[in-house]
Amino acid sequence: MSVTHRLAAPAPGWTTTTDVVVVGSGVAGLTVALNVRKAGLRAVVVTKAMLDDGSTRWAQGGIAAALGEGDTPGQHLDDTLVAGAGLCEEEAVRTLVTEGPEAVRHLIATGAAFDRGEDGEILLTREGGHHRRRIAHAGGDATGAEISRALVAAVRSDPGLELIEHALVLDLLTDADGHAAGLTLHVMGEGQRDGVGAIRARAVVLATGGMGQVFSATTNPAVSTGDGVALALRAGAEVTDLEFVQFHPTVLWLGPEAEGQQPLVSEAVRGEGAHLVDAAGTRFMLGRHELAELAPRDIVAKAITRQMQLQGTDHMYLDGRHFGAEMWEQRFPTILASCRAHGIDPVTEPIPVAPAAHYASGGIRTDLHGRTTVPGLYACGEVACTGVHGANRLASNSLLEGLVFAERIAADLTGRHRAGDLPERSVDVAAARAAHAVPLPAPEARAEIQRLMSRGAGVLRSAASMADTAAGLALLAGPGAPHSRRAGDASADVAEEKPADPRVETWEAANLLLVATALVTAAAQRAETRGCHWREDFPERDDAHWQRHLITTLTASGDLVSTPEEQ
Repeated sequence: MSVTHRLAAPAPGWTTTTDVVVVGSGVAGLTVALNVRKAGLRAVVVTKAMLDDGSTRWAQGGIAAALGEGDTPGQHLDDTLVAGAGLCEEEAVRTLVTEGPEAVRHLIATGAAFDRGEDGEILLTREGGHHRRRIAHAGGDATGAEISRALVAAVRSDPGLELIEHALVLDLLTDADGHAAGLTLHVMGEGQRDGVGAIRARAVVLATGGMGQVFSATTNPAVSTGDGVALALRAGAEVTDLEFVQFHPTVLWLGPEAEGQQPLVSEAVRGEGAHLVDAAGTRFMLGRHELAELAPRDIVAKAITRQMQLQGTDHMYLDGRHFGAEMWEQRFPTILASCRAHGIDPVTEPIPVAPAAHYASGGIRTDLHGRTTVPGLYACGEVACTGVHGANRLASNSLLEGLVFAERIAADLTGRHRAGDLPERSVDVAAARAAHAVPLPAPEARAEIQRLMSRGAGVLRSAASMADTAAGLALLAGPGAPHSRRAGDASADVAEEKPADPRVETWEAANLLLVATALVTAAAQRAETRGCHWREDFPERDDAHWQRHLITTLTASGDLVSTPEEQ
């Protein structure tokens, strides 16, 4: 299978060669790179900004694993399955919770320092959906920053591991057999590797993170534009469960006009006893779920959204005043500083919060070794769909998933290498250039995509809202671009326009547009409410028809098609 679609871009002006190219520098990508280097494989890490600018360093709460006394992988599995609302792949979850504790110990051995008590044991907290304290944290609420620091230091200390920063990945390269053989990318800078180039490799690992920037308000950094999922779709790979976007219930509300990355108020704040209240101070989660404020995230986000609708307001409050100044300063210093920077003091007043796009439970479909449906192309971390999260990710399982499945990818590549099953690949240059060049939208389309998605495909969805969203996206796409078969004929009315110039802003806009259209294609088809997919016109969960995954592909003719997995 050859790549049939690519971004419009100049021909590569430079080429380099390696064994494994890893795209992304979060916990998943760096773990893959470090582990394949132990096997003697050459590796190149490509990252969109600086090495530590991805989503990992923004993770506040921690990493979940059965490390505490009395806790077991089985209990962790049960909590994960409940949160996933019937769509978790149990074998994948069992792999996660069984291998998770050892993966955390490997992370500690790499140099990550978790918070410990006076007895030297790792301190553990609770978050939503967990029935036990099993969340290890660092720096109080700076877990991701500490994990990123340790991994980046390890990577920088390996002179044989090549780093390419400020580079946007464009498209997959394949050999004549359709096996991944490298990728094209654009490096923003000066020197020998400036502009569009190519990396030839024996295998490609995508660890590009999420796609939160498809919505107006998100906890994701600006670089999270769905590049990995978009590349995989253009390469012919299957993606699955894209409709399940988790909206974090408690994101600092900065006003009705706030856009882009918003400050997160970790679930760990509720884990330590903070209450969700309305403007009158009434706790509205009591009686809604046995865990109240610690219910799974989809339940809390829906409750906040419904309460806002009932009261005609655009935010609720998180009240942690009873913590006192000392606890805020020691346990949640990052959140305290962030709130105070925006004029809110959690020690003396409730924090205004509202849900915002946070995590993609779906992504590029993989097996238990991180292998996608394209030979030689792997994926791990948020960009992947391993089946662990189902319809709603359990809190703090994301860092653990990145660790566990990154180690599995590295083990698979190591095994293939030792078995002689990782030969050098010859890039089919003619086929790469023959692929259909997707027209690029104007860079201004990014804001319109976000507006359309937030309005029609956010926390609350309906057939009507998504039809409007799909039609709006089709207008932005223009003729010749990938489109949903469910998007109607709106694109046929668009006059021919000169495509935008190939550059970072237009490539990112094209990726966002493709991912947004794929998400709406799947969400419009899933006629039920499940996990973090909430259909107002189908308010009930429908196991008889929908306890199965939706697999989305981009056909050779440019149609985005979502097909229900056979039961």
